[in-house]
Amino acid sequence: MAAQRPLVWLPACHRNLDIDDPGGYTVLADRYAQAVCKIGMQPVLYPMAGAGDVPELLALVDGVLLTGSPSNVDATRYEATALETDLLDPRRDALTMALVPAAIATGVPVFGVCRGLQEMNVALGGSLYQRLHTEEGMMDHREPDDEPLEVQFAERHDVELLPGSAFALWAGGTKAKVNSLHGQGIKRLGQNLVAEAFAPDGLIEGVRVDGSPAFAFGVQWHPEWHHEQNPFYHRTLEAFAQACVEHRQRREEAC
Repeated sequence: MAAQRPLVWLPACHRNLDIDDPGGYTVLADRYAQAVCKIGMQPVLYPMAGAGDVPELLALVDGVLLTGSPSNVDATRYEATALETDLLDPRRDALTMALVPAAIATGVPVFGVCRGLQEMNVALGGSLYQRLHTEEGMMDHREPDDEPLEVQFAERHDVELLPGSAFALWAGGTKAKVNSLHGQGIKRLGQNLVAEAFAPDGLIEGVRVDGSPAFAFGVQWHPEWHHEQNPFYHRTLEAFAQACVEHRQRREEAC
């Protein structure tokens, strides 16, 4: 019997896409699910999952991929005030604020991408810059949203990677070029998070969870984008996949 593929939970976003249907929609950008499939795993969604469902559902999966999103984490979760321009997703916030610490505590591999990194930081007690481009000394990290996707997701700046870190191993050195599609970023680092990748302006763009029993990393860039043509992105995703395979094996041995 062939081994079953590891199951990776991708928390969904929630949108009102049709003004005639106030019930809303559960959505996920295909590129995340496609990347999960291409590295040998099966993406799963739990559209109605809430914080109270986390213990039950975590026991069914082998990894958690916190995806990027146009929405921002509600600033009230780090004792700030949400901006009038913020697109918020309270259902996703409620789920991921519970999911992040639970996954880390139970040894389920976690990988946060863009908003996912920011969710990890806030869930662990950190805070965010709400408008990086207005902060003195900070770059404008936003994508040119009037350009085609290939331009928006193009490599935009270098990141400095901590020597000896997993990021440096995946990149094959202490510097790599990444894409940049975000208006917010880490301000105060969350508990047990270790900064290991930095933008030219000093912004923290890659973290690991110190003491985590399994893979627990977050990045501000988007490694899912054309990862097969980018060795750094691909090795990062492969490392997450390997951690999920190992978790799957542990689950099967426990049965």
